[in-house]
Amino acid sequence: MVLNAGDKITFQAQHLSQLLEALTTKGYRVIGPTLRQQAIVYDQITTIADLPAGWTDEQAGGSYRLKKSGNEAYFNFNISPHTWKKFLSPPEVRLWAATQSASGFSLEQSEEAQPKLAFLGVHPCELQALAILDRVFMQDQFVDPVYQSRREGLFIVALNCTQAGETCFCLSMQTGPQARAGFDLALTEIVTDNEHYFVMEVGSASGAEVASGLDYLPASPAQLEAADNAVQQAAQHMGRQLDTDGLKELLYRNYEHPHWSQVAERCLTCGNCTMVCPTCFCTSIEDTTDLSDTQAERWRKWDSCFTIDFTYLHGGKIRYSPRSRYRQWLTHKLATWQDQFGSFGCVGCGRCISWCPVGIDLTAEVKVLKENDMAIRSGDLNV
Repeated sequence: MVLNAGDKITFQAQHLSQLLEALTTKGYRVIGPTLRQQAIVYDQITTIADLPAGWTDEQAGGSYRLKKSGNEAYFNFNISPHTWKKFLSPPEVRLWAATQSASGFSLEQSEEAQPKLAFLGVHPCELQALAILDRVFMQDQFVDPVYQSRREGLFIVALNCTQAGETCFCLSMQTGPQARAGFDLALTEIVTDNEHYFVMEVGSASGAEVASGLDYLPASPAQLEAADNAVQQAAQHMGRQLDTDGLKELLYRNYEHPHWSQVAERCLTCGNCTMVCPTCFCTSIEDTTDLSDTQAERWRKWDSCFTIDFTYLHGGKIRYSPRSRYRQWLTHKLATWQDQFGSFGCVGCGRCISWCPVGIDLTAEVKVLKENDMAIRSGDLNV
């Protein structure tokens, strides 16, 4: 059987190692979910023993916990605190180094050879996040060479969601729980009392080439139905909802609403939400010199719109209050991002809710603004 994009096949769970071997043989460094420091994070994996089989996570506002899942599923987790962006746009990048000699300064550009990467277990919402980063870094007048060098040749094995976490709202953002595009292969893991197998969809010619080396069979109607039912189960159990109808206009109308101050009373401006967000891309530039003053380096580092110095201009900061910084972040994600890039900057992964130390929930804050806005427009409330 010659595989093509769109084909759906199945293989037994014990043959998952063949997928890793096929990717490794083709020179890919495989990044996938694994257990580290009481969390499921993304890191290099070399065997299926590195995967978090038998573990799942419980997430809520300001809460993340690991627990035993009760089965041997390899991918029975909701979302990792890590995001794939750190492998494509690293937290720290040296842009150049300058060294002084007797003849003057010599400039060394940072042009490290990048490994071929394969991402294993990319949730559908994270596929959309990668598409957003592609738009930001590669599809405009200015292209980020660091991101581009890592993104080109990337192999993506997506993972259709068969469960939804308490903080997930990808269905509202139309980014999940099923992968529709942007992958080379897509997996749906099925675990029952008697069976443990994967349904795989081929998404590209590269994916067909890798899948052809597996011990697979064409997916039966019953297996396809089981996969579809598992994804629908996740869709029906979303932990959060966000009404996106007229959202941009809502936020623009309520830029001075007093509710922003109520949120600011809880917000610690720690920046956790931006660090775990799969689409936030703000950075700052830092120049350093050594003690001899003969070498200087320029570094690009992740930054956050929640840090007070992020908007510093000569003479002071533009957004000095927690109120203004939270409002900037939320309004950018859900409103001005649409004007910039033609889409929401949020994919509904829920990380910002889980990893906010005080459990601030953007879906709840938007709901309050919408309810107040409706009351004001109907004349039932004065602000």
